[in-house]
Amino acid sequence: MPADLARRGLRAPVNVTWEVTLKCNLRCAHCLSDAGPESAEELSSGECRKLIDQLAALKVFQVNIGGGEPFIREDFLKLLDQAHDRGLVTCVSSNGLLIDRSLARRLSGMGMLYLQVSLDGATAEVNDSIRGQGTYARVLTAMDHLVREGVRFSINTVLTRKNYPQLETLRSLAHEYRAQMRVSRFRPSGRGKDSRASLTPETDQLEAFAEWLERHDRVRTGDSFFCLTSEKRRRQGLDMCGAAKMTCCISPAGMVYPCAFLQESVFQAGDIRTGSFKDFWDHSPVFNQLRQLNVKACRTCPRFETCRGGCPAVAYHAHRDISRPDPECLVNLRTAA
Repeated sequence: MPADLARRGLRAPVNVTWEVTLKCNLRCAHCLSDAGPESAEELSSGECRKLIDQLAALKVFQVNIGGGEPFIREDFLKLLDQAHDRGLVTCVSSNGLLIDRSLARRLSGMGMLYLQVSLDGATAEVNDSIRGQGTYARVLTAMDHLVREGVRFSINTVLTRKNYPQLETLRSLAHEYRAQMRVSRFRPSGRGKDSRASLTPETDQLEAFAEWLERHDRVRTGDSFFCLTSEKRRRQGLDMCGAAKMTCCISPAGMVYPCAFLQESVFQAGDIRTGSFKDFWDHSPVFNQLRQLNVKACRTCPRFETCRGGCPAVAYHAHRDISRPDPECLVNLRTAA
């Protein structure tokens, strides 16, 4: 994305992350939202429908829906139907525990749906230590249902020091289920703040992972690992942080933030109950701050055009300062070694 366009922001976000509920049937150790009990302030069905209409009117291309566990909401399938009817592509992230044969059959008829099922280890020992006892077997059962009903999905793994040694096995497992593999970055937000010491990948693992990504260009990462990626992968679209430039986040209570990992009061751009999403996108001082962000310490770095300072969220949670360099950039990793 050209620098001047990044500073202005697009007319509307390309995609929006929407956490539709805080309620969850798991207590994953790295949960970015600290999900669990339902929040009394969550948007009602009517408010959700109005939000969908706003996003559709702006011609947002894709809505990435997470939580909590989205399928816990009794109205969630109806909300999905409405989004698709309005021309919105959806990508739903689920822990898989509520996906039975009936739900898989219902999802198979949704042509504008992409589904991500979370699995954080290739064995029960590793996965269940992060996501909870018995989840590995239940997720595999859910994936069996999805395969039988012809639902396309990807397996999403948050890279941790525990599951790094299992990446190849996870890739093989995804192939076995005819699924894509997506690896997401561990960020110390939500419950990840407390599990950072035990789950953050080691420096040598991150460096080796950069080489692994180079060999497996079919593995999806979104923009999670642009600070570790090569020029080859950058040309595939991994360029820089898209927060407030191409994407943003809406919380279960309707608060608007630059991204899902910056859901802190200091980064709140607005409340859709009291204002227009379009106005927040166009005029929020918080969003303008992200668009003007200049990580000066990185300007002379040979990797700057690849990384552009990395992830502001990781810099914030590590240093409480989004203008600091990403501490897990390859250059910073090697300097600290």
